Amino acid sequence: MTPFRIRDRLHSFRYAATGICTMLVSQHNAWIHLGATVLVCAAGCALRVPRFGWCLLILAMMAVWTAEALNTALEFLADAATPQLHPLVKKAKDVAAGAVLISAVGAAIVGVLVFWPHVRPLLAGTME
Repeated sequence: MTPFRIRDRLHSFRYAATGICTMLVSQHNAWIHLGATVLVCAAGCALRVPRFGWCLLILAMMAVWTAEALNTALEFLADAATPQLHPLVKKAKDVAAGAVLISAVGAAIVGVLVFWPHVRPLLAGTME
């Protein structure tokens, strides 16, 4: 077992950042997640979402980003293992994509639950 070294930990952060950049550059859905993240953060600030609401939003965004990152990693590994289309690889990719969809739908529901109490009075004021 290698000893703990700060320099090695800093390299780990650099590898992680490289992985995030790779995901953003190579995955079009990650661009959608990035746009949604920016919009949610801007809306949260504009509507002055309370701390607990932010906790829920951050957890939801984290779930989507984590699912997307794991999906991307699985796709890269599957493509490296067998470049030609294999039925089991297709199933694995589909299931991983499904996990991203599940987390995105869950995040959207969290967003509605957090933002609705702030947006409803604004909408009610415009309809009168």
